[in-house]
Amino acid sequence: MLGILARRLEELIRTEEPPSVLVSICLAGAITAGASDVHFEPVEGGIYVRFRLDGVLHGVAKLPPGLAAPVVARLKVLSGLATYRTDVPQDGRVHGDGFASGADLRLSTYPTVRGEKAVVRIHGADASDPDLAGLGLSRVAREALEAALSRRDGLIVLTGPAGSGKTTTIYAAIRHMLARDPVGRQIVTIEDPVERLLPGITQTEVQPALGLTWERCLRSILRQDPEVVVVGEVRDRETAALAGQAALSGHLVLTTLHAGSAAGIFARLVEMGVEPHVVTSTVRVALAQRLARRLCRECRRATAGPDGAPGPWTAPGCPACWQTGFRGRIPVDEVLTLTRRMREAVLASADTTELRERAREDGFADLSARGEELVAAGETSPEELARVLGRAGDGF
Repeated sequence: MLGILARRLEELIRTEEPPSVLVSICLAGAITAGASDVHFEPVEGGIYVRFRLDGVLHGVAKLPPGLAAPVVARLKVLSGLATYRTDVPQDGRVHGDGFASGADLRLSTYPTVRGEKAVVRIHGADASDPDLAGLGLSRVAREALEAALSRRDGLIVLTGPAGSGKTTTIYAAIRHMLARDPVGRQIVTIEDPVERLLPGITQTEVQPALGLTWERCLRSILRQDPEVVVVGEVRDRETAALAGQAALSGHLVLTTLHAGSAAGIFARLVEMGVEPHVVTSTVRVALAQRLARRLCRECRRATAGPDGAPGPWTAPGCPACWQTGFRGRIPVDEVLTLTRRMREAVLASADTTELRERAREDGFADLSARGEELVAAGETSPEELARVLGRAGDGF
């Protein structure tokens, strides 16, 4: 499909079609392919178009130099941005002329020494809205989340790098709660940005330039009689302390933070100034996750090792997966709930390394262990797991 799109763009360039047509074809092709992002990157001799498919960038085409500025200008027009400002970053929502098919597209532009770079983030209108069971989480992680979501208070904390599916998991958790009690729980979110509008809840977008910081939004929301509060990310000590106090005072709080691993969540909260006794009293689930590309179901094949024993599955590529061998992604997760030994370690302000050791002694299955299960089941490949997790034992 990407090859067909590249040839189509080459033909449009030869016939000197206007930038508006090129942009529409690029974005429509990205949506059809299921891309999450489209990069328009100025390089020497033109502008490079790349799609991010299942977390990996793929080259599509290189447009000639004369189209670089007009293509970015067209994207700005569709987003209501100032075309004459090429010296500052700008952000906006793309309003299409039929190519988007209802998809939510967000444009970000950034000045570089070779001209403006533009990236369009795509949230497809036909994108699935999975529930917890449909996310592909491990059984242990799913059951831990379901149990925590049934409670009226506490902290559910997720960690993982950008693009690891944390927001998707949180949205699935919200849908899980709404499905079981559509009117009985007041759910309020604080996000940056609001990635998807969900019916039945109140969503707020932080705007630091206007004074709407994470901390200020959270303080205000707690006066609005919420029962469930979703804080997109805990970035500072004040927000961390507020989230902990909210969980102590009868609110269920879902959030994310940069911790590196499930065990690291506990250590990071303490580092951010949350009292250890508050951490042990409130954290119901600590979940770390990444996303690995899933082997294409159409072309994957089982292999055998030299001794005839079953080997890892492979996928050579086919039209269904754009010849990549992968189609879709699946979470690689690890989850921690507090055992007595873990509680004692957190109260003693143990660091991440010690917490992980305590967890392993209690039978904790880390990211590598979950990844090996997925490889054995033919869900992903050893090479993909190594790409996603890095060196064994490193965590995030």
